[in-house]
Amino acid sequence: MRRFVTLFVLFLSTIPFGVSISGCNKGTEPVAFCNGGDSGPTTTQAATITLQPIVYGISLNYGEMGQLQRPTATDCKGGNVSVQAFTYGSSDMTIADVEPNNGRLCAGTWNRNSGGGIADFTYCTPTGKSGIAYVAASFNGATSNPLPIFVHPVVTSIVLGGPSSNCSTDPTTACCPLATVGAVTAPPYLENSCISQGSTAQLVARVYAGSGANQTNISCVTGHLQLSAQGATSLNAISPVLSIDPNGVATANQPGSVLISANISGAASSAGFFSTCPPASISLSTPGTTSNPAVVNENNPQPLVATVKDTNGVTLTGLELEYVSTTPTTIPAGPSGVIIPPFAGAASITAVCQPPVCNSASYNQIGLFGNGLPVTSNSVNIFTPGTNSTVLYMASTQSEDVVQVDFTTSVVGSPYQLPYVPNSMVISNDGSTIYMGSATALMTLNAINTLSITRTDSTSPGTVLAVSPSNSALVISDPVRQIISLESTSGGVISTYGGVATHAEFSPDSQTVYITAGNQLLIYSGFTGWTSITPATSAGTPVTDVAITVPAVGAYFAGQTTTARSYCPISTPTTPTNESNVFYPPADSSAAITDRIAATNDGLHILGATAITPTPTLNDLRVQIPAGNASGVPVSIACPQTGTLAFSNTVYKTTLTQVTATSITGVLPASDSSIAFVTYTGTGGVLPAYAPAASGLGTTTYIKLSGAATAPIAGVISADNSIMFAATSGDNLVHVINRSTLTDSSTLAPNLTSPTGTVVPVNMMVQKPRRTT
Repeated sequence: MRRFVTLFVLFLSTIPFGVSISGCNKGTEPVAFCNGGDSGPTTTQAATITLQPIVYGISLNYGEMGQLQRPTATDCKGGNVSVQAFTYGSSDMTIADVEPNNGRLCAGTWNRNSGGGIADFTYCTPTGKSGIAYVAASFNGATSNPLPIFVHPVVTSIVLGGPSSNCSTDPTTACCPLATVGAVTAPPYLENSCISQGSTAQLVARVYAGSGANQTNISCVTGHLQLSAQGATSLNAISPVLSIDPNGVATANQPGSVLISANISGAASSAGFFSTCPPASISLSTPGTTSNPAVVNENNPQPLVATVKDTNGVTLTGLELEYVSTTPTTIPAGPSGVIIPPFAGAASITAVCQPPVCNSASYNQIGLFGNGLPVTSNSVNIFTPGTNSTVLYMASTQSEDVVQVDFTTSVVGSPYQLPYVPNSMVISNDGSTIYMGSATALMTLNAINTLSITRTDSTSPGTVLAVSPSNSALVISDPVRQIISLESTSGGVISTYGGVATHAEFSPDSQTVYITAGNQLLIYSGFTGWTSITPATSAGTPVTDVAITVPAVGAYFAGQTTTARSYCPISTPTTPTNESNVFYPPADSSAAITDRIAATNDGLHILGATAITPTPTLNDLRVQIPAGNASGVPVSIACPQTGTLAFSNTVYKTTLTQVTATSITGVLPASDSSIAFVTYTGTGGVLPAYAPAASGLGTTTYIKLSGAATAPIAGVISADNSIMFAATSGDNLVHVINRSTLTDSSTLAPNLTSPTGTVVPVNMMVQKPRRTT
């Protein structure tokens, strides 16, 4: 405050102060005096007047007009006092003038007594004089704090940067005593670095007037710079990434980068950006158990502990991690990392720091210092012992009927007639809703108890390819209009893209969906929107199916070559604080030919089958993610800041000697990763079952199908992995395969009929678990 004293004394001599006179009180209320006696100032008399903003003052360009905030007045006891009008004055009207009756400001001098009918205080004349004038408000003998008014040339830009090596030739706001209130001890923030959570740094700015050769650094005459972060609710409020105090000292909060705006002279400017160091690793564990997989009984809580360290090795707290499960129907991962399995089954759980919720960044800063990139923990395998019952739903692309079987009674229900013949069938993870596509409309069925149609949407014809794990979005491909739609399950289009899709799969957190569309690969992310990759492979060959990796750091794609793409972008600096990104770059490639493809939950195998002649082939890609990681050792995966996240594989191939296949319709791994079944169209009368090995090629078993069955054309595995349901051609039945003995134990006769009354085979099935009692 020492710098205010001299000018304030001058100011006191220029403002007329009133004299308070206490007269007779004719009212009935007693008068309360401040000193408790019977004379002097009263408690209803203004004692203190406050003029805002105290910390910042007001900064004005030459000739700019402004407005003082209305002051507040309090009495000697701190109570509010109503004041009808204040009187305003300035310590130096050649720098900043103020209209005495309403507090309008002029960075120069107001016109007075201009004549010619021009009213006083109509226009502001700049004097070209930089400096500080102090204004105050007075009323009835009380005077406010002196508020500094900084007058300077017109600000043209504000730039955050590093500290100055010479404050005389290159001043910054850190060089200027008027830019801060009190001493600042935090080190300066360097724009080419990040700081760890809880650390502080002084944001340093340079303020300029003019441009080009005429640009002048005016940092020390503009006053107090007001800084705010993108995403903050108000000026200098706390953002998820950082908080900024009135002196521009930033405290790192959550990982991420954020744009910083500066405000001075009534104009906001994008000044620079700030980075809180991103996570480098997430270690996920199951306290209280050492087995792998960890055994967690039904309805028993099992907490998970995630330890997160940033790129400086600092342990991070308070992160909004996503806990995701590969099998959320039986073993969901709670938002706080607590597992409570409602059913028997198996799953792989990971914790993900997923932008924009965790480690966010502006689009142009994705990848800078590692901000804006996801980080995934090691996988934790969970096994819940027990037996579930199953509710099985069966349908055909040749029938308008759906048949339900509840295996608590094993009675085949009566057919439920749909309004249209379906072409696709998916069920939500919670088992509450079945979505069926058709050439005419989307059909939504309530599957909680008895089947019933809840919605028929003729605006969404096509094939339903996938439903998100959160049951919030569908992927629908309309081959007639050649439009691929991402739609809300409650109705309404989220986004569309041109093309005809064959298969789609969502990531476990529902944030990303991978879509195969022939020679086009589409990926939609809630963070980056659509990414179209054409051609889908470097060889220009189409992709036919997709399997999300475990953990979900990318996906493999079936085709003439089996390829993979990573969710880690390749970032290339374009400026010191901007990045150009290639999203979902190639991560792996194999010469293995696959038509359908699937991933095992243990993260070790990508299984693909092809119907190439003369003999179908099953390929077991033993994958390592990232490349070079020791097989079977799950690791935390952070996206590299340069280069790409690469996968590697070793292919083990087996021919399906007892099968003659015209097409592969599915590769179906059990959730415990112990076995996978291959369904197909053709002949052979067997169901191939492949058991992956810890090393090398696994074993193949051919399960003989009973009766007149010629091929298992569709299948689904019960949630507890005890039964494989195989729908077959030749007999139009569904065969119940005992998982433990790998035998065809019984059959179901759904008796689906075409519109002409002919019995047709089941080629679509979904299931959900239920209690055995």
